[in-house]
Amino acid sequence: MPQNKKNSNLVYSTDHGTMCSACNKPKKSCICGKKDTPKNDGIVRIERQTKGRKGKGVSLIYGLPLKGDELKKLAKNLKAKCGTGGTIKDGVVEIQGDHRQSLKIELEKIGYKVKLAGG
Repeated sequence: MPQNKKNSNLVYSTDHGTMCSACNKPKKSCICGKKDTPKNDGIVRIERQTKGRKGKGVSLIYGLPLKGDELKKLAKNLKAKCGTGGTIKDGVVEIQGDHRQSLKIELEKIGYKVKLAGG
C-alpha cells in the first residue's frame, strides 16, 4: 500500500486520538460536526423537560447571551419571580416546575426575543 494514501476507515490515531469518520480530522478540530450545534441566533428558548428527573419538570432557558455573575443575577431574579428553586448548568438556566409562560413574559420585559421550544 502506498504511504501517501489515507485510510478512509481510520477511527483512532495515536497522534490525535479519536478521528471524525466524515472528514478524517481529529474530533477536537472536526469542522463537519460543528454544523449540528445550534448557534447563538439572538433568540432565547424556553423548554420544559422531565427526562431523567423522575417525572418532575423543569423549565430550561437556552441562548441567553450572558455569562458569569450576570447570568447568576438573572437566574436569581427569575427564580424569585416564579417562587421556586433552580440552578445554572453549562450556561443553561434550570427553573424547577413548568413556568414557561411567566418566564417568557419576564424575559420579554427585559428585552429578549423569546420562543417556547419543544412540546
